[in-house]
Amino acid sequence: MNRFTARSRACVLTGSLATLLLASAARGEPAPTFDTLLRQTADAPRIADLNAGVARAQGLARQAYARPNPTVSVYAENFAGTGPFAGFGGTQTTLQLDQPIEWGGKRSSRIAAGDAGVAAAKARTLDGRIAYAYELARAYVGAEIADRRIELAEDEVEEATADLGAARALVEAGKEARLRQLQAETDLNALKADLEEARALRTAALTGLSALAGQDVPYTGLSESLLDRLADHTASGPVDPARDSSYLAAKAERDAADMRLAAERKRALPNVTAQIGFRRLDYERANAVVAGVAIPLNIFDRNRGNVDAAQADLAASQAREAQAKLDAEAASRSAVALVEAADLRAAAAARTMTTAEETYRLARIAYQAGKSPLIELLSARHGLGVARGVTLDAAAARFQARAGLARLQGRSITGEPIQ
Repeated sequence: MNRFTARSRACVLTGSLATLLLASAARGEPAPTFDTLLRQTADAPRIADLNAGVARAQGLARQAYARPNPTVSVYAENFAGTGPFAGFGGTQTTLQLDQPIEWGGKRSSRIAAGDAGVAAAKARTLDGRIAYAYELARAYVGAEIADRRIELAEDEVEEATADLGAARALVEAGKEARLRQLQAETDLNALKADLEEARALRTAALTGLSALAGQDVPYTGLSESLLDRLADHTASGPVDPARDSSYLAAKAERDAADMRLAAERKRALPNVTAQIGFRRLDYERANAVVAGVAIPLNIFDRNRGNVDAAQADLAASQAREAQAKLDAEAASRSAVALVEAADLRAAAAARTMTTAEETYRLARIAYQAGKSPLIELLSARHGLGVARGVTLDAAAARFQARAGLARLQGRSITGEPIQ
């Protein structure tokens, strides 16, 4: 009775949670087909974040083309002093223009680093879009699997209700002990609690899908079965690891880090400042041109810290590129094999399902005829429930394998290339 009480409380709690979540989503709409949903998420927060990264890199690249600004200065000398410099009669006023001049390839290296940063940002964005399409497909199928688990739980409740009716009839006829009816009732209550939990998990899955898609109002359902759609198509391979988006992003990051290191080394070169000005000599009532060149002495600041930091960034990016290459090669070798294994598993699960259904049918006929005990019927129904779960798990594993293959190929789960 303690187990029954615990399961009853779980039923009430999960039922209340499901009711609250469903009420909050009552004004929502079903999620569109996956292709449509993927197109609609072009402005989702995750995608907007990726696009902002590209815009930032492009802004930095434009700034890299800018030349140093000139400086205009006006100053006066030889006034308000003593002797011949008393008052303002001997004032010398100078208007001067100072223009820093970059040399040694500083500007070109800075521009190259900026352009490499844009290329790296675009590679990261493409990799992020592919990863987002992968996660969106997983969330979509996760909601569909939650739907199917509800269907499985409803079937088990329906079958357990029928089995309970048969047990009551046999008890009333004196062919079964009262204990058998209580066992059937306990089993039915446990299955009802599982059903309520499945409904709550479905609502949570739809809420997660809505959040990932950037929707404020949770979806109330799905417009298509992605599992059934994929079952009609054969996954294709092989996969070229050199075209893996994660590897390409890591490679672009390494190129950008290399360019930044070169730019930091060039920054250590001092800028030459050309000076030219116009001077007014009030005492002589004459004008003169002044000119000069200023070169800073790199005694204290040689940009060594920034160079060391850029070297560390380059070493880290090289390590990430090497790891990304190894990951891509390993994933490409296993992707097609995983798909084939998942297809075989799904086929085997279908055969198991057929056997379990026939076993339950025969066990039910035998029990109703009084030729077998209740325990055999419950065992057969439990085996059918396990087979249903195994079949659904096999379908989920097949989807996961195909989704992984599609991600490596830079495509969505339905075959469209991600750009």
